[in-house]
Amino acid sequence: MNSIHILPRLIRLRDAFSYLGMDRERFNTEVRPTLTEIPIGKQGVAFDRLDLDAWVEDYKTRSGRPAVDLNRSKQKWDAKNRQASLKEASTGTLKNKSTDSEFEKVLEQCLSKRRKGTSVNS
Repeated sequence: MNSIHILPRLIRLRDAFSYLGMDRERFNTEVRPTLTEIPIGKQGVAFDRLDLDAWVEDYKTRSGRPAVDLNRSKQKWDAKNRQASLKEASTGTLKNKSTDSEFEKVLEQCLSKRRKGTSVNS
């Protein structure tokens, strides 16, 4: 006879941190505040498994690193290619873009002010 194991949709607080593979303190600090708590009975608390999975996907997007390629001696992870968070994604146009020549002008002005302010006798 085949036995089918069905993963429950609601995961109790006592099991949620193990489901994510972390300790209870880290779960309570980093994950729990972002989730909807579902009351079970008078004192029980559970979390939707799909919410837990979504948290993992978001965390992986923000903090994950590619696997090390054993054929390359030094593979570097480029943090610039990672999105900070799915929730923080935004698009837009940069309105105040300075050019290198503008920067050089401002730098020269700052340096000339310093030269004028220094005493010749020192």
